[in-house]
Parts: sequence; structure tokens; C-alpha cells
Amino acid sequence: TFGPSQIEHQAQIRQVTLLADLKNYALGEAMGDLSKFAEKELKPMGVQYDFEGQGRELGKAGKAFGMALLLGIILVYIVLAAQFESLVHPFTIMMSLPFAVIGGIAGLLIAQQYMSMMSMIGFIMLMGLVTKNGILLVEFTNQLKEAGKSTKEALLEAGPIRLRPILMTSVAMIAGMIPVALATGDGAEIRVPMAVTVIGGLLTSTVLTLGIVPVVYSLLDGLRQRFWHPAKI
Repeated sequence: TFGPSQIEHQAQIRQVTLLADLKNYALGEAMGDLSKFAEKELKPMGVQYDFEGQGRELGKAGKAFGMALLLGIILVYIVLAAQFESLVHPFTIMMSLPFAVIGGIAGLLIAQQYMSMMSMIGFIMLMGLVTKNGILLVEFTNQLKEAGKSTKEALLEAGPIRLRPILMTSVAMIAGMIPVALATGDGAEIRVPMAVTVIGGLLTSTVLTLGIVPVVYSLLDGLRQRFWHPAKI
């Protein structure tokens, strides 16, 4: 008769290990399809399933990425709060971060790249890169307000003056990432997602920061003047 040559157990339960190589298939997409199949076909039969190898490492990497991203945002806020000596201005500057994430995801979709460890690193890089535009705009606006101008006048003057350095630095960073995004040599498939993420995030954050940050600055400044009244001595 026919029988298994070896019986494996895990937690006192029989187990079967299936190995597969992926060709033209993303690891995350493959795990999603296998999970759907297991939920539909195996779970009703009482079969438990889990991923090992690269699948398990991808899950760990996702959790580590979330923690690193959160810590990066917190550290950026602390540094900005110390530099501006304010708890409001760092929040205004960091309003550009969501637009960077949107641009990074859009870049991956347009370039038909998948979310990978390198693209996650690209998102973490964006947390520091995109705040540069807001810093240039908010810092100069504060200087104009200290010179006696109103919030609206300071924003209208700071926008056109700071437009050139914002575009120069953003274009320089994007141009530096283009060769990496267009690379086709050995190992290029690892580096391309990171470059595409950074390029997409910088494009959207640069364009939207010029319109969003002044609006948020004006709103928060109005709320601060309305609800915070310094004591008169």
C-alpha cells in the first residue's frame, strides 16, 4: 500500500508544507490569493494555515515599517517643535506628509510596481524630505510677521519668493532619483520601487504644499488669535 514516508507535526498537529516559486507574481498578491483560497476551501474542513519563509518575513516587515513610520513622524515633529519653539507650526508643516504618501502610492500604481521593503524605505525617506518645503515657507512667513505684516500679507509675499528655492530643491531630488527609477541592470528591480515612491511623493507634496500649507497656516493662526489671549501686564 502507499503511505507517507514522513509525517510532520507542529503543536501536536499534523502539518504539510507547500513550497512554491513566484514568477511574474508579487509576494503580497500571492499571499492574498492563497489566503482567499484557504478561507474558502480549507478552513471549512478544519484545516489551519499559516505562512513561513518570505511570507512570514513580509508580515514582520510590514509591522516594522508601521512602527518606523510612526517614530519618524514623531521625531520630525519634536525637531520642528524645538526649532520653531511652537507646537502649532510643526503641525502646519507636516500637513504635506499625507500628500506625499498619496503621491508615493500613485507612483507605484502608475509604474506598475509593488509595495516592497525598498518602497517602504522610500516612504520613510519622504517623511524627512517633504517637510523641507513647508519649512522654507513657514519660516519666511514668520519672519515677515515679525517685521509687522499681517498673516495674509506675509503668506502672499512668502509664497512667490519661496517658490524658486522649493522648486529648485524638489527638482534636484527628483532628478537624482530618475536614473534609479529607469535602471534596468542587475538588481534594478530592488531599487526601482524606492525611487518611484520618492519621485511620486515629492511631485504631489511639492505641488499641494504650495496651496495647502498657507491655508492651514492661516486657519491655525486665526484660531490661535481667537482662542488664545495673552495676559496683559
